[in-house]
Amino acid sequence: MTTENDKSHAPFRPRFPVRGLADIRALEETPLAEALTVRSTYELFCNSGAAFGDKTALTFLRSGNPADEPIRWSYAELLARIHQTANLLHTLGVGPQDAVAVLLPGCLEYHLALWGGEAAGIVQPLNPLLTDEKLVALMTAARAKVLIAYGSDSESGMWSKAMRLRGQVPTLTTVLRVAPHDEAPGAAGTLPEGVAEFDVLRAAQPSDRLVSGRDIAPTDIAAYFHTGGTTGAPKLARHSHGAQVFTAWASVQLAGMNEQGISINGYPLFHVAGVLPASLSSLSAGVEVIIPTPSLLRNKEVLANYWKLVEKYRPTSLSAVPTVLAALANVPLDGADISSITYCRTGAAVLAPELAARFERLFGLHVHESLGMTEMAGISTITPPGVVGPAGCVGFRLPYAQVRIVALDENGNASDREVAPGETGMVLFKSPNVFSGFVDPADNARAFTADGWLATGDLGWMDAEERLHLTGRSKDLIIRSGHNIDPKTIEDALGAHPAVQLCAAVGAPDAYAGELPVIFATLVPGASATEDELLAFTSARVDEAPARPKWVSVITTMPMTNVGKIYKPELRAMAARQVVAATVAEVCTALGLSDAARPSVTTEGESLVHVQIDAAAAGAQAAALQDRLQKALEPLPFKTRIALK
Repeated sequence: MTTENDKSHAPFRPRFPVRGLADIRALEETPLAEALTVRSTYELFCNSGAAFGDKTALTFLRSGNPADEPIRWSYAELLARIHQTANLLHTLGVGPQDAVAVLLPGCLEYHLALWGGEAAGIVQPLNPLLTDEKLVALMTAARAKVLIAYGSDSESGMWSKAMRLRGQVPTLTTVLRVAPHDEAPGAAGTLPEGVAEFDVLRAAQPSDRLVSGRDIAPTDIAAYFHTGGTTGAPKLARHSHGAQVFTAWASVQLAGMNEQGISINGYPLFHVAGVLPASLSSLSAGVEVIIPTPSLLRNKEVLANYWKLVEKYRPTSLSAVPTVLAALANVPLDGADISSITYCRTGAAVLAPELAARFERLFGLHVHESLGMTEMAGISTITPPGVVGPAGCVGFRLPYAQVRIVALDENGNASDREVAPGETGMVLFKSPNVFSGFVDPADNARAFTADGWLATGDLGWMDAEERLHLTGRSKDLIIRSGHNIDPKTIEDALGAHPAVQLCAAVGAPDAYAGELPVIFATLVPGASATEDELLAFTSARVDEAPARPKWVSVITTMPMTNVGKIYKPELRAMAARQVVAATVAEVCTALGLSDAARPSVTTEGESLVHVQIDAAAAGAQAAALQDRLQKALEPLPFKTRIALK
């Protein structure tokens, strides 16, 4: 007979298939305190380790070649190594208030850094592609005591970066070097003072318990995740153990995860999507999680062989951001058997309807969308298996969570006015997995409404079944003479063109209207289309005249964030550069200047356009050129700097 005490030490299991709001309400009939008794991520791994023992937890692919042998860790081995990692960090002085920074690629040891770090203190995953300056700022803000770093420069120059960071973070006492897989013992040679081999020190620690004896409370902070790390000052979001555990539990309930499942986790492990919905949730339920090489889905061999890897490893689910799905749509099956996949899901960005249709047409896989964000420990809504929704539908709220849609105020922020079903507004949440605020309290002002709702910045609407549909981000709205234009309207129109691989609409600066809609596109390999053809195609499918783009620009590659989202700030800068370049060309033509005398136009970051006049080439007209450019560019709502050389 199973007692209540037995249940409290069991892994997470779905109570029943969730197919609608009635099922979510049925889950809520049990008080949350009874439904979820696990108090920490450490306890979650203790439960999984005990339940699944020798079953494979993690499978690491050495390469993208399906013939290569992987490295596998069982649930029992994973728990033992988590104990050792937490104990090592404890001996290095890490306590519940101390941060452990992590600078690693996709690797097995990342899971030790994450979950051992949370058992000892607070883990701080870092984006390795950030500049040294931003990494120092993040680690300093977190008061990081230990840095766990990859001992090679083969992945984003991580080891050299770690050695540079070492002397710049005042609180940092130790760097632990993670040897690349299959490295020969002693290959690294003598390490500097304060730097040690992670595996050597870890192996000397007890593997059956926490020597600290720490009792972790649900309110204890488990992790610091940075948001908006690519621009501006670092903002560190605090996750409690309770929030992360709730994310795992709710994901298991809505996605139906169990020990029969196998997944390929290609998300970076410094990002909430890879750490929480894709890893913690899976490992809480006995799923086997595959790590596809240190470079993950940035590895071209992995992408090219993806369907062959599916045939070999038989994953039951496929999860990737829309840009990766777009890339996979260009990889032929070549006869690979992908019948093991029963659930395909995406998140991180709104799915284009044409891409959803193409994926289903090519592979027979309906793409289920979810919404996740750092401020909600990685997951906010889920479209469960068996629930078919149109592109943009991100599914149902989590059990015990609340969602509201409110109108925007004149500044594009959340107002107090709730909109009617079917009407678009900003999405607000209250949920057990809402984060514990930012490390810097000043950053919290815009994160929450005055009455305590999380203001997501996402725009969306609710349908009759109370499923959430996303349309975009409030900050991505194109504002043309006070008219709010949803870029998704333009993107869906151009995305329907068969030659278009990816597209993104942004506002280009305009002296009269403030912003004008423009759109950038990449083409399907081997396809061709002119910019004029694409503009006509798009304009014919956008009903509202102000939303029709002024131009289409075909580019070779779409700028991306590290997690595969289209990076719109860079596109806005590119649009500004094109506008300034066109203005420069007009002024030069009016002055009768040759192409050789035309000033160069470049961008600096995402907020400044440089115009450089070659005084020698412009000759006697250099001063007049500078004066005319100053007058022509001054009205633009974008910072430009004109210089003579």
